[in-house]
Amino acid sequence: MDCFRTRPSLTRFARTLLHFCLAMLSPPAVAAELVVHPSVPEHDLTVNMARLVFTMRLLRWPNGKRVKVFVLPDQNPLHREFTKEALDLYPRQLRRVWDRNLYAGSGPVPVEVATVQDMARLVSETPGAIGYLPNDFDIEAVRVIHVK
Repeated sequence: MDCFRTRPSLTRFARTLLHFCLAMLSPPAVAAELVVHPSVPEHDLTVNMARLVFTMRLLRWPNGKRVKVFVLPDQNPLHREFTKEALDLYPRQLRRVWDRNLYAGSGPVPVEVATVQDMARLVSETPGAIGYLPNDFDIEAVRVIHVK
């Protein structure tokens, strides 16, 4: 009966090998750039300020114009990459804050758009708007800002 038991080290090795194989098969991450409407006075944001904007705690830009946040759905790879890299948060953490604002009525929630084309169009048309687009996206009517 003992000959059918698996050794803990072999199980750990198999698990590590499985994770490595899954990582190799997963699609490459898409890098995202933070974009704003040209009327936004900021040229770069700190990580803390970007978090305040995307958690809907900073509601006005320094010039007094209202902040309008646009995001992609939680399952979108660009959304996941943006939240992890630029904000150093997991998408579920943002969702928890947004759901609390929505259901408790304690604050606004961002506008969810379906595609990056919608994101680019809405950010370019809405004064005070902020969103994110892929690095390779043709950016015409929006301004890229950096998170430091």
